[in-house]
Amino acid sequence: MVTRILVTGATGYVGGRLAPRLAARGHEVRCLTRSPERLADVPWASRVEVVRGDVDDPSTLPAALDGVAVAYYLVHSLGVAGFEERERRGAENFAAAAARAGVRRIVYLGGPAPDGAQSRPAPDGARSGPAPDGARSRPAPDRVRSGSAHLRSREAVARTLLASGVPTLVLRAAVILGSGSASFEMLRYLTERLPVMVAPRWVRNRVQPIAIRDVLHYLVAAADLPDTVEGDFAVGGPDVLTFAGMMRRYAKVAGLSRRVIVPVRPLTPRLSAYWVGLVTPVPGRLARPLVQSLVHEAVVGDRGIAAHIPDPPGGLTGFETAVRLALARIAEGDVETRWSTAAAPSDPLPTDPGWTGGTVYTDERGTAVAASPDRLWAVVESIGGNSGWYSFPLAWAVRGWFDQLVGGAGLRRGRRHPTRLYAGEALDFWRVEAIDRGRLLRLRAEMRLPGRAWLEMRVAERDGEVRYEQRAVFLPRGLPGHLYWWAVAPFHTAVFGGMVANIARTAERGRTVSRSAPRR
Repeated sequence: MVTRILVTGATGYVGGRLAPRLAARGHEVRCLTRSPERLADVPWASRVEVVRGDVDDPSTLPAALDGVAVAYYLVHSLGVAGFEERERRGAENFAAAAARAGVRRIVYLGGPAPDGAQSRPAPDGARSGPAPDGARSRPAPDRVRSGSAHLRSREAVARTLLASGVPTLVLRAAVILGSGSASFEMLRYLTERLPVMVAPRWVRNRVQPIAIRDVLHYLVAAADLPDTVEGDFAVGGPDVLTFAGMMRRYAKVAGLSRRVIVPVRPLTPRLSAYWVGLVTPVPGRLARPLVQSLVHEAVVGDRGIAAHIPDPPGGLTGFETAVRLALARIAEGDVETRWSTAAAPSDPLPTDPGWTGGTVYTDERGTAVAASPDRLWAVVESIGGNSGWYSFPLAWAVRGWFDQLVGGAGLRRGRRHPTRLYAGEALDFWRVEAIDRGRLLRLRAEMRLPGRAWLEMRVAERDGEVRYEQRAVFLPRGLPGHLYWWAVAPFHTAVFGGMVANIARTAERGRTVSRSAPRR
């Protein structure tokens, strides 16, 4: 049956995979996003309707929900200051608008229930058994007591949606295993980079990870459930493991030596988050709520969902299979979405007239290139990640290390795909703000800075000549911003000048540069 479906969070990790799968099933899919341009280049853009809107702005929701039968709520503000209040308010706005619009069902993907709401976990490595048909895990009245702001917020959103008057299906997943997920990246980098580690006590806590393909199986199937099915269901894969057990199994699948893990008491969740932020691509602001949620055991107490949605053909995906599939995607450079694709809203590069009255620093350079525009553009679009930044690698590395030390992402986020970029995705410590393929790539800085910064790269043809043009723009914030610009200005000739020369030279040679780098 064809259903009109609204997907919120379509620029995020799960939403960006769910929307095309719903469209492939023949549904009419509408995607709600603050920035429609971020979906303009995705491969499935022509198969969905994209509307501008924001759950924080109730006035944008009636049009988005008009005629919608099923609405997926996949909005999360994790890592943003004040995210608990923001998520609560957004859920209230959405629930009220969905009820007024006559939506038939809301589907929400949340986290595990906090504070021991799960039933007693099975031993490490055991497989969970089925519960009686129809068993459900409904939120208890006093459940929102967790020390984890992440879990409290997810629980509050679940409650709000369940109380909306619209039949709501809440799916609870703990660790999601898939190429590009934040949980998987955290697991991968910790295991690959630390053969011996002193770890916090929470590595002994039991969790029931689930493969992203199985999460999507449940979410897609939820669109076709009858209206009578509603409530709160935990979902998980077939394996119950400790985080330490997952690290050891990951090492085995990846062909690494056995990892030695020594749990110690002094490593609090806050210290653990800082440590995760230093070792993995997941920045501290995002690692903190993830680590806090791992302090709680998250094991599926029942499998009531099986009474309504059968397991995928061939059964649920085991841990080791999920890891193999994810590593294969990464090795092939075919990561569909990443945790870093979701971004907090930010003001775009101001137009020139808007700069009047304020200080703006720019560094503009360009050169003629003895190559075709297509060849030059291929070099521009492949920048970052393993290709590097075409100049002064040590300076870029030092800037990345410094950013990492102060809680930023550093250069560790890399690229989703080796040669193709989309508006809105992360690129090392930048974000693609705009891309006019073949002509313009504009990056917005997401490293920690006393101001706002952009880097523009253009391919132009003038008087029969192919040119590469580059502009760095910095809008300082207070005195620290001005001091920062003048402190780094002496390095601009080496960094920005080197970029111009090396990008031109690489295009003229007809190949992209790929420097050796740790496997991402």
